[in-house]
Amino acid sequence: MAQLMPDLQSLIRPPYIFLILGVFALSAGAVSTYTGETWARYGRVYYRAKQPKEFWENVVGSYLIGICFIGYFLYRVT
Repeated sequence: MAQLMPDLQSLIRPPYIFLILGVFALSAGAVSTYTGETWARYGRVYYRAKQPKEFWENVVGSYLIGICFIGYFLYRVT
């Protein structure tokens, strides 16, 4: 049974780390969209109701970073 489990070191090395980072970034964007608040650089928090422009810029950035990481993973794998 232990033979079926992947080695943790093999998951951390490229190209799989790009997939993990991409899924993490997409998940962060989805959670931010759902909750209406997002964390930004330097520990700032933006709220959808109070600062809509900054909020959506940060959320779209999270989605784009996730798509780029997953796209680069698919590029490296194929």
